[in-house]
Amino acid sequence: MKKRIRIQSFTLLFLGVLANSIVFGQISQTKLSIHDLIQKQTDKIYDSLVSIRRDIHGNPEVSFNEIRTSRLVADYLSSLGLEVKTNIGGHGVVGILRGKTKGKIIGWRAEMDALKTWLPDVVDFRSKVDSVRHICGHDVNTTIGLGIANILSNLKDSFDGTVVFIFQPAEERLGGAKSMLSDGLYDIIKPDEIYCIHVDDLPAGTVAIKSNAVFAYIKPLSIIYKNIENKDSLISFTKSVLNEYSTLDSKLWAKNVDHEIGIFSENSIFKDFVLLRGVFPQKNDTVINLEAYFFGSDKKKLDSLPEKLTGAIRQSAYANQFVSVTSIEFSTIWTSDNINNDPELAEKARITISTIYGQNSVRQMGGVVLGFNDDFAYLQKDIPCGYYILGGSNYEKGIISHPHTPDFAVDEKCIAAGVKYFSSMIVERFKDE
Repeated sequence: MKKRIRIQSFTLLFLGVLANSIVFGQISQTKLSIHDLIQKQTDKIYDSLVSIRRDIHGNPEVSFNEIRTSRLVADYLSSLGLEVKTNIGGHGVVGILRGKTKGKIIGWRAEMDALKTWLPDVVDFRSKVDSVRHICGHDVNTTIGLGIANILSNLKDSFDGTVVFIFQPAEERLGGAKSMLSDGLYDIIKPDEIYCIHVDDLPAGTVAIKSNAVFAYIKPLSIIYKNIENKDSLISFTKSVLNEYSTLDSKLWAKNVDHEIGIFSENSIFKDFVLLRGVFPQKNDTVINLEAYFFGSDKKKLDSLPEKLTGAIRQSAYANQFVSVTSIEFSTIWTSDNINNDPELAEKARITISTIYGQNSVRQMGGVVLGFNDDFAYLQKDIPCGYYILGGSNYEKGIISHPHTPDFAVDEKCIAAGVKYFSSMIVERFKDE
């Protein structure tokens, strides 16, 4: 029975590949440009990509358990003729596509894992696994990666260089990138530049591009006092001092994707800010320990906070009780590393996509994302990168693609947009030595 299910599952993959080769054979006889070919071929395989996405969506797998998904990915890449490596850092898959001659190596990362959640699925092709759902859009990201591999595998005689497709496990657990690196990912092949996309609440068919930091920097602090007799007044005082360094009201946290002032707006309030997210007293019988979480767009401003807070408290009536202000060090990515888009690559991506697909296809990302980071930061640590936001919403249909929200869904037209835009971008990157 398992064998039959697997055959049925992968039949749709190979139908797409077969259609792929037929269409390229037909249109190669015309004088279409390479970007015309990309668009026509993407349209031709679109239905098969939607089927793949729905198959992955219906069979979600949590971090470090992406067995079925990784097998699907590996089989698909193999059918395209790519050199495929499996079980990298768990269930990670690497597909290597070599062009006609040597040249730069371009990396493309896509995540494969889903998330445990009590929130019910909202689509007809809902998850078949209890309490597991692709509520972040990794099923879409994986499908777009496969689509780009499909398109570029038929154009490999048209470019000098190599594309390495990295299908990563366990992004939701923030461990997959590290595990792949520890397992020798970059010993196999290391990109000269690396890219990825993530779906979010923009209209399907648009991509938001930003230079430098994509996510807000985070500064968790521990403020410690001795003598806990006047605990309530001390906590109230400390909160008032901390709030003096916050340039935004914490209630504005929920406005991060607001279309008037949020991250995707030119009028974003999240361009230059420091925001105190919360202050949380920790259980301790001998000292008062308060944990405060600051988010901000400027790392230097956040790094200066411990010294500023120390000075302010030492000038207060609570100076004799004060012990220290220290940064809290976590092992998780959201406190230590941040994705930092290369400005030159960002500008070239903007020009390429907007020139080929129209000015309305690209928008400038005004602010930084509040919340958890993405462990793509580990993959790009010493490599120029581009992490761009792909719109998946359709407001007329009530489809809102903001990850990790109860009604998260995507307009599947974003799959075609992602494949077209970034296949074209990669081709153009090979022209730029």
